Amino acid sequence: MELSDHFTYKKLIRFTIPTIVMMIFTSIYGIVDGIFVSNQVGADAFASVNLIMPALMILGTIGFMIGTGGSALVSKTIGEGDKKKANEYFSMLVYLLVIIGLVLTIIGIVIIKPASRLLGADDNMLKDCVTYGTTIILFLVPFVLQNCFQSFIIVAGKPTFGLFVSIIMGLTNMFLDFLFMYVFKMGVFGAALATGISQSIGCIVPLAYFINKNNTSIRLVKAKFDGKAILQSCINGSSEMLTNLSMSLVNMLYNIQLMKYIGSNGVVAYGIIMYVGFIFVGTYLGYSVGTAPIIGYHYGAKNTKELKSLLKKSLRLILVTSVVMTGLAEISSKLLASIFVSYDVELLEMTTRAIRLFSLSYIISGFNIFASSFFTALNNGVVSGVISFLRTLLFQVAMILLLPLIIGIDGLWIAVIFAEILALIVSFVFLKVNKNKYQYA
Repeated sequence: MELSDHFTYKKLIRFTIPTIVMMIFTSIYGIVDGIFVSNQVGADAFASVNLIMPALMILGTIGFMIGTGGSALVSKTIGEGDKKKANEYFSMLVYLLVIIGLVLTIIGIVIIKPASRLLGADDNMLKDCVTYGTTIILFLVPFVLQNCFQSFIIVAGKPTFGLFVSIIMGLTNMFLDFLFMYVFKMGVFGAALATGISQSIGCIVPLAYFINKNNTSIRLVKAKFDGKAILQSCINGSSEMLTNLSMSLVNMLYNIQLMKYIGSNGVVAYGIIMYVGFIFVGTYLGYSVGTAPIIGYHYGAKNTKELKSLLKKSLRLILVTSVVMTGLAEISSKLLASIFVSYDVELLEMTTRAIRLFSLSYIISGFNIFASSFFTALNNGVVSGVISFLRTLLFQVAMILLLPLIIGIDGLWIAVIFAEILALIVSFVFLKVNKNKYQYA
């Protein structure tokens, strides 16, 4: 299939399924990390990993920004018929990411210990936080490139190749988790090392593909610095960077609030919710990432009829998926919790209730995720960024601070629901206001 095709429901699903499965599979191997740490090293180590993880994700947000923002620019440029310029943009952004990744690696190693203290790590947790964090940071360049390549593989029209890379990454991570933690007893260092090696594979395989001649529309070539293109990519991808940055900041706030109201068990419960959420939200993210290059192409080609069709079909598909996803989460909540903490009955019950409450947000979040991605694909990073900022940061922070004061602990678990409802109103307003500008309605 080509980006220029007319996409029926069947064709749209076929094109995006590899990306959706890729996102879910990536989430699953991340979950396996958590399962190994929790069951092999213990709840305190699991809490330590979840405490430092948001800070590590902040360092990696640049990869998401350049990947999604740059892919929108490259897709639009291909749609305009200038493949040479598209390759130059792609190559320049990849080279830029390598430089930025090296700088952030140095910064991350310097700040990891004080950051752990700042996030609330006590003496029992500090060592594991620093060990896990430092190891992950050493693989930061492969991490940001891997995130970037996920988007550009779809632009190249090779979502199945992206899925193949994710499967190889996942299997590698799972095998090394078992080898390093169960066989060699390497603890959280083994978990971090397994993750770093698997991310390196996710970087090296696509890099080799884009360096060599291939039958796609993009590959790595010589490129000059283009400040305007970099700025446009950053603006386009600002929403995805804000989403990941905001999620990390919100996770930090959640952990601080949970340490205040419950203690380390609360951090464990929230960590499990995040791992579970990666699967369900990953479905929406996979679809949004998978459709973005198609939308970007037809926007560049000024094919408004196809834009209308893509928006209508996407909203209908997300509606059906959201009902199914929410139902699955509610039904499987205890099973999912028991995978991580079956050894502690009290923690199991608290986590199960937390998952059931939190999961109600899945019926709404898909629309907000797609709306933000839709405007990114239209090269409107401002609108996309506003939706992401309000949804993932402002609304959530307000609810996390306010609701526990009114209804107690449950307020922390349902804060995201209220935040998604407010964001849905904002998304609807932006789609309505901009319909004539982009002629998609």
